[in-house]
Amino acid sequence: MDEEVNQIIQAIYIAANPTTSDRLVYQQALDFLTEVLSKSADTWKIGLALFVESDASGARKHPPQVRLWSLRLVENFLDERVDPLDDESFQTLQQTLFNYIQTEYVYGPAEANQTFIRNKFSYVLSLFFVCTYPGQNPSFFSDLFTLIRPQSSSNSFNPHVSLLLFHLIIEISGEVADQLLKSARAYSGPRHARDTRVRDAVRERDAPIINEAVLTIINESNERMKALRNREVQPVIEREEEIKEEIVDWGIRAFGSYIHWIDINLTVTPQTIQLLFALLADPSLAIRLATSNALLKMLQKGLKSPADKLQLLKVLSLGEVLAALEERTRTEKTERKAQNRTDEGEESYRESLGRLLSALGQELIKLWEDDKNDEDVSMGSGELLEQVLPLMLRFMADEYDDTSSTVFPLLTSLLTAYKRLKKSNPDGFMSSEKLTFLQQVLDTTLSKMKWDEDADPDDMDEDDLTAFDLLRKDLRVFLDSIQTLDNDLVTRTVHSVAISTLTAFNSSVNLTWQDAELAIHLVYLYGEIAKGQKGRAAFVVLPGSIVKEKRKTTDYSNYPLTPHGEMMFALVSSGISTFPHITVVMQFFETVARYADFFKVRKECVIPAIEALVDGRGVHHQKSNIRARASYLFHKFIKEDRNDVPVEIVERLLDSIRDALVIQTDLPEPESPEQDILFDAVNEPSFFDSQLYLFEAAGTLVSVMFTVPEQQAALLRSVMKPVTDEMEKALQTPMQGPLDVLPVLQVHHCVMALGAIAKGFVDFPNPVPPDYILPPLEVFEQAAQAILVSLDVMNRFKIVREATRSAFSRLLASTGPTMTKYIPALMGSLLVHFDSGELVEFVRFIGHLIHKLQDQILDVLDQLITPLSTHIFSVLAAPSETSSERQLHLETKKEYLNLLNNIISSKQHVVLTSARNKGGFETILTMAVQIAQDFSDNNGQKLAFSLLSRTITVWGQPGPPSNESLNGNGTSTQIPGFERFLYEQLVPVAFKVPSSPQFNVKDGQMMVLCHEIGGMLQLICKTRGQEAYDYLVNVFLPSQNCPPEMATDFATKIRDYDSKTFKKFFTDFVRASRS
Repeated sequence: MDEEVNQIIQAIYIAANPTTSDRLVYQQALDFLTEVLSKSADTWKIGLALFVESDASGARKHPPQVRLWSLRLVENFLDERVDPLDDESFQTLQQTLFNYIQTEYVYGPAEANQTFIRNKFSYVLSLFFVCTYPGQNPSFFSDLFTLIRPQSSSNSFNPHVSLLLFHLIIEISGEVADQLLKSARAYSGPRHARDTRVRDAVRERDAPIINEAVLTIINESNERMKALRNREVQPVIEREEEIKEEIVDWGIRAFGSYIHWIDINLTVTPQTIQLLFALLADPSLAIRLATSNALLKMLQKGLKSPADKLQLLKVLSLGEVLAALEERTRTEKTERKAQNRTDEGEESYRESLGRLLSALGQELIKLWEDDKNDEDVSMGSGELLEQVLPLMLRFMADEYDDTSSTVFPLLTSLLTAYKRLKKSNPDGFMSSEKLTFLQQVLDTTLSKMKWDEDADPDDMDEDDLTAFDLLRKDLRVFLDSIQTLDNDLVTRTVHSVAISTLTAFNSSVNLTWQDAELAIHLVYLYGEIAKGQKGRAAFVVLPGSIVKEKRKTTDYSNYPLTPHGEMMFALVSSGISTFPHITVVMQFFETVARYADFFKVRKECVIPAIEALVDGRGVHHQKSNIRARASYLFHKFIKEDRNDVPVEIVERLLDSIRDALVIQTDLPEPESPEQDILFDAVNEPSFFDSQLYLFEAAGTLVSVMFTVPEQQAALLRSVMKPVTDEMEKALQTPMQGPLDVLPVLQVHHCVMALGAIAKGFVDFPNPVPPDYILPPLEVFEQAAQAILVSLDVMNRFKIVREATRSAFSRLLASTGPTMTKYIPALMGSLLVHFDSGELVEFVRFIGHLIHKLQDQILDVLDQLITPLSTHIFSVLAAPSETSSERQLHLETKKEYLNLLNNIISSKQHVVLTSARNKGGFETILTMAVQIAQDFSDNNGQKLAFSLLSRTITVWGQPGPPSNESLNGNGTSTQIPGFERFLYEQLVPVAFKVPSSPQFNVKDGQMMVLCHEIGGMLQLICKTRGQEAYDYLVNVFLPSQNCPPEMATDFATKIRDYDSKTFKKFFTDFVRASRS
């Protein structure tokens, strides 16, 4: 035993000092202690002995870390224990723990300066209590109370034992009655039953004496504390006043911990209410906070009778008390502010008062709006509620957001109740009193939305900015609710604040930046909270609905503006974008970019908005983060209002941003030799990301010039040529070693920029309308050729390959079939150096081309399909050992099968059997059959069966070619002997897969697969006709030992049932056959 004890002590020493121990020894110590803990049923006595053991002088023998871990061993033994202890264990624990209390708390220093040990011991003692009470330990509290005021001492309570009692009560309440703590644990039926048993026993047996003891100690300590503060008595021990404050504080906490689970007649009495109200104004902040929390628990106490609940709230009369305390604390805060002082502790007290008020109001709302309650209860609670609402507004208006937000739950509940009331009584809901109150709430809400006087957004940390953003979102919810109750009230108020502020600025009235920003923010916000018309109709009052075809040609300038339209017009015409504070200017940018439809109805506002976005206020601002955001917003504005940008300003506008189109290339500083610096450079946020938006905006501006093709081509060339020149320069720059990769990043950026310019153009139409004016195809081709040259030189770099694929996707979208002739060269260069993940992206890229170009890509697809399939087969044939490799295999199969399905559904299937590709067609079919049987990839199975079904439709037709078996040119694509593949491969696999042991009929995904298989089987029979039915009845099913009657019935159902009915039959057939 001594050897084991010494081993435990040594292991604790090592584990407590990881920095001074050998890593291997440290891990061994941890493993050893973990094993000791796992055997706590046998080792807890060692822990208990180590914790209480004393030396010859009577002091504790072992250091704190050893004793703390020893307590943990005892805790581990008692925690979650639901069975009674054996007599020996119980006696050992009871005698040892109570002897320890007597020596350490009654006569000793109570673990002076070892708070963590005191807290852990309280918890362990609470576990001992719930494990043994009441059966083995009915006198637990009586025994403990004898130690609080020993007979040999004076009439004074022992402070150490008193504090231990309070901590113990809090721990017991948490263990058996705190729903938050209980919900955090895994549910255990026996433990739940034990907790209920302990809770009921305490209520029946010891609750009165526990409550009496707690209140007696609090009262006596409170009286002594007041006498010491008033210098009426002299302290008899050192720090007596501080100790008494601590006792009262923890006493109130203990009292609050059991209010919700013991009889209310014990906790709510005239004496306790008087005590709590007195302590709610105590000089000690800790006591006030504890008292506030206790009153909160009292408010939230569940009572069966609504009338009893209302009586409790009346008895407490908290509204009057809180009103007085709110006024006092507000006055004190004003005085501190005048002296340039702050007190976070006192502000936390105001927060606690706000939470109390919020809880009071919510309890009153529950009583007020419950239809099941008596009229007296509803009226009484309604009267009390009316009394606390002005106080709620005062808290809500508090300059500290944390204090203000304490009453948000109350306001949320109130507005929700109002909405329900309006729904049940739309005409009689609104009274003048409610309207006045809602106006006050609205005014307070808008005031809270304003930035603080001393706020500096540029100097605030991210957490503070996020907190203010969340506050505004919460306040916006209140605006939404009030708007639901009275739309005109919100519109009138928001319109008034915004228009008056913007008009004042236009009249050269001095405004704070906070007022200016709030006005713009309200304009920004109004579109979210206003219910009704969207689009242009949100900004002008239309005489009626305008058909979609006439919306773009209608002149909206003569229609009167809506309130939102008036706010937007005032926003632009006021010149508020010149306000000398960047927060105001950025809010202006966000607003004009958000409401692009306004500029379609007041086109005279377009140019002022654009000028603000591109000059020194936005794209050319001195700060890079402002330039970056303004570039995005400028791109967004131009993209949405491209048709409303005057053609005559395009060239001047492009000239104004050319200096911003000089590509900025920044390489991150390498942190290690293994770092992929190029990967980090393109994946980490950089200023170039915002430049891409500018390049796209430039492309959009050029596209506006479509009515003057020659000028458009010249402008596009003027935008693209600097980029291609920069790319050519980078290609010619020699790279000095493997770490000199700046030229590679420059090429990447240039390729991405060219793609972004192309993205600014509208998608090429398919089919092309007769009056369509082609974009500058020649200029785009020059860009494509330059990109291919750069790819040939730098195709070993993944970022260049990715950029090229992205740019070509955008070039193709804007130019249509013009770019298809470059695809073979593109693929040849991309696939020289590639990783498997890129192959997946390339297959998606080809699928995108098929979708966009249809038969215009037929020739290119004919050249691509065999080499592409070869690459894919090589990837799928490679072993996949890691999870990422297996995932890549699944993705590759999925995208390849999707591609093949798209080829057939787009009537491009001739490429699969063309002279160039027919040699690989059988391999494709074989692969599809193999994947259809691969249960490790359920999604691949479904795609494979879908593909096989499509091949049946195209190549499975008997006799003359059908419409489905013709390609886009009307040429037959039938394959001689394809029917043998149907009967020898597909029919067997249709039965083999559902009969496999891996096919789980209880798996929903497998049932979806079963439907797919049944559909394919029926398609074979419907396509081939009588020949297929005869094959099933006379050849295949008999070979599977199927009785003739069943075979005939099966074939009949295939022939006669519709698709949905047969799929259900086939699924039932599979289930029955497997049972």
